Amino acid sequence: MSDPMNALAPEHRRLRIGDAWRDAAGGATFAVEDPATGKTIAEVADAGVGDGLAALDAATKAMAEWAATPPRKRSELLTATYRALTERSEEVARLITLEMGKPLAEARAEVAYGAEFFRWFAEEAVRVEGRYSTAPAGGYRILTVPKPVGPCVFVTPWNFPLAMGARKIAPALAAGCTTITKPAAQTPLTMLFLARIMEEAGVPPGVVNVVTTKRSGEVVSALLADRRTRKLSFTGSTEVGRVLLRQAADNVLRTSMELGGNAALIVCADADLDVALDGAMVAKMRNIGESCVAANRIYVEEPVREEFTARFAERMGALSMGHGLDDGVDVGALIDDASVTRIEELVADARRRGARVLVGGERPDGPGHFYPPTVLVDVPDDALMLKAEIFGPVAPIISFTSDDEVLAKANDTEYGLVGYVFTRDLQRALRFTEGLATGMLGVNRGLISDPSAPFGGVKQSGIGKEGSHEGILEYLDLTYAAIDLP
Repeated sequence: MSDPMNALAPEHRRLRIGDAWRDAAGGATFAVEDPATGKTIAEVADAGVGDGLAALDAATKAMAEWAATPPRKRSELLTATYRALTERSEEVARLITLEMGKPLAEARAEVAYGAEFFRWFAEEAVRVEGRYSTAPAGGYRILTVPKPVGPCVFVTPWNFPLAMGARKIAPALAAGCTTITKPAAQTPLTMLFLARIMEEAGVPPGVVNVVTTKRSGEVVSALLADRRTRKLSFTGSTEVGRVLLRQAADNVLRTSMELGGNAALIVCADADLDVALDGAMVAKMRNIGESCVAANRIYVEEPVREEFTARFAERMGALSMGHGLDDGVDVGALIDDASVTRIEELVADARRRGARVLVGGERPDGPGHFYPPTVLVDVPDDALMLKAEIFGPVAPIISFTSDDEVLAKANDTEYGLVGYVFTRDLQRALRFTEGLATGMLGVNRGLISDPSAPFGGVKQSGIGKEGSHEGILEYLDLTYAAIDLP
C-alpha cells in the first residue's frame, strides 16, 4: 500500500500565499493526525494574523487582473482543474482517508463529487449575463451588469475536506473573484493538495490562497475586519456561524452560511421498504454519519415500524469497522476523541431516558477514534440526540401514527437543512414537500447532494445556496445603469 503522504511534498505543507509556498511567520507548525491510529502524519504551517493578511494582500493584488480575465479563460482553468483532480483521484482520495478517517470508497466518491464543481462552474463561467431593456415608462434604458464581489474568505470544515472547498472556490473563480481559504485544522492537507493542483493547472498567483492555522478565530477575525474582504462563505456549526455573522456585519459582507442540520427521515407505511432501507443507510451512514445532511432522526410509521427496524438494525450491525485504507472497511474512524466522547454522552442520555440499544452502543477498545454503527429504539422526545446534531453513526428510531404528528415533530427544531421522505403516494410526497421546513428534501432517495442543484437550508441551517446556477450568483454584485435614450 503506497503512502498517501507521498502525494504532498514537504514544501507543499506550507502556506500558499500569492506565488509562493511559505512558512508561517516565526516558523510555527502544528500536527495533523491519522484519526484511525492517533499518530501524527504531518506538520503543517500554523499561520498567524500577519500571514492571513498577507494572503489578503495577494488576493487583493490579483483581483483586478483576474476579474478582467476572459470568462472562457477562467472556464478553461477550471476545466483543467477538473481533469487534474480526476486523473489524480486516487492520490487525493488516499490523502482524504488518511487525515479524515472515512473509508477509501467514500473518499473516492468525495473526489468525484468535488471535481464536478469545477466542471459545473467551468460551464457557468461563460453564462454570467446582465440584461438590457426599455424602461416601462419609456425615455431611458435599463442596463444591469454583474460584477465579481471581490476577495472572498472561505472557512471550510473537516468532514468533506475537498468537496466543501471546491464548492466555494469553483464558483468564486468562475465569477472572477480571488480567494483565501482557511481549512479545518484537522484536515489541512487535502486543501493544500488542491492548491498545488490548481497551481499546476495554471491558475494565476494570488487567485487561490490557502492559510492553515490552529488559531482560526484570530486569523479569520482579522480577515473579516479588513475592508478589502468582500465576501465570507462558511460551512460548519450554527454556533460558529452566528459568531462569524456578527463579525461580518461590521463591514456588511456578503455571506453564504451552510450551517448545522437535524434531518428527519420519514418512512411511511406505504413506502417500498427495500428503497427506504437503502435510502436510510445512505442518509445515515454516508461519511460515517459525519455530515450536516445525515439522517439524525428516523421516524417510521407504526404499521411498518417493527419490520423496518429489524432489517435496518441487521444492516447496521453487519457493517465492518476499521482503518479507512484497509480493504473491505465500511465504517472508518471519527475525526477525533471529542467526537466519540460526545456521541457516547448522547447515547448514555437516551438510555437514561428509556431508550434501548439494538446494535452497537459501546466504544471499542484499542487505538483510534472509533464508534460502531448504533441503532436505538424507544427514544423519547426529550432525548438530547433528537435535538442535537449527532454527527456520527448513531440512528434513533421513533414511531409515528399520522402525517400531522410527524410533520410537527420533524419541524420542531431550530434547523432546516434537509429532510427525507419515503412514500409511494405522490400526493403525500407533495404534502411533505410543502409541509417540511427545510431547504432541501430527498423523496425516495437518501442522497441529495449534486453540483447542479442548489444546496442550502432555512432557519438556523444557513443563508444562501451553493452549487447550481444560483451558486455563482452568490459571488456577483449587480450594477444597474439608467441610460437616457428618448
